[in-house]
Amino acid sequence: MRADRLLSLLLLLQNRGRMTAPALAAELEVSVRTIHRDIDALGASGVPVLADRGPAGGYRLADGYRTRLTGLTDTQAGSLFLAGAPGPAQELGLGADLAAAQLKLQAALPTALAVRARRIQDRFHLDAPAWFREADPVPHLAQIAQAVWDQHVLRTHYRRWRGEVRRELHPLGLVLKSGIWYLVADVADVADADGAVRTYRVSRFLTVDTAPERFERPAGFQLASYWQESTSRLDSVLHQQTADIRLSPRGQRLLPMQFGAAGTRALADAGPADADGWVRLRIAVESQAVAVGDLLRLGTEAEVLGPPELRRALAETVAALAGRYS
Repeated sequence: MRADRLLSLLLLLQNRGRMTAPALAAELEVSVRTIHRDIDALGASGVPVLADRGPAGGYRLADGYRTRLTGLTDTQAGSLFLAGAPGPAQELGLGADLAAAQLKLQAALPTALAVRARRIQDRFHLDAPAWFREADPVPHLAQIAQAVWDQHVLRTHYRRWRGEVRRELHPLGLVLKSGIWYLVADVADVADADGAVRTYRVSRFLTVDTAPERFERPAGFQLASYWQESTSRLDSVLHQQTADIRLSPRGQRLLPMQFGAAGTRALADAGPADADGWVRLRIAVESQAVAVGDLLRLGTEAEVLGPPELRRALAETVAALAGRYS
């Protein structure tokens, strides 16, 4: 561990120039005292580390010194695919590998490209989770990720909306969707589930045990293709109904925020605005119970015209609310 840290310290000084001990300590998540000891160790090994005194001081490498110890380990190389998502990389247990891989990659780049890469990193950041929602607790994520990588069978205890179930799974891949981790797995218990490939929300695993047995991945299986087909299929199942609604100008601004892509598509096909700016449109909705809740979020900026049963359900809900608050 110390050898890795010393190399990371050396690469930080090479890539960024002069850095203070507190800044180095923050980057490497160690104490300032540890940084001082590591600097002494680098100097003893022949690395020309210079210490500049004063308010603008810090540690730096002698002019012209560059290390060539930039080889990536297997794990570090694999972690580069998560370079744009440091949070998820940390959840997968690859945070330290990703940081080390990025330092090594920057050190191997020509100076001009290294400066450009650093500038991009300073100016763009991906934060996957949605606003105002706590991240799912995923205590088993790293273990599941390792099983995906090693192709080991998982014996799991899973909580679903119909109750708890025990499954033996062949983990095929992990997907991060809107800040939520999902496991795509082949159900090994053929008699119970016909060997179907299914999607599991990682936070709902109650227990996960990695079995010593390994499995063979299905020939031709592609995670990205499966996920695209699965989400398209889910969208078509969920949005089987349409609602005929009128929207105020403010409601038109709210619709994409409340309904996402479905709201954007509906607005694009909306009819002409009336004298008050209201438009009429049709939008895909889920079941009636879900649609009532979704449409109520638009408040007085929307009026549901049909279907009649949805309009009645909204009217009954609004009347019940009025009675409660009167």
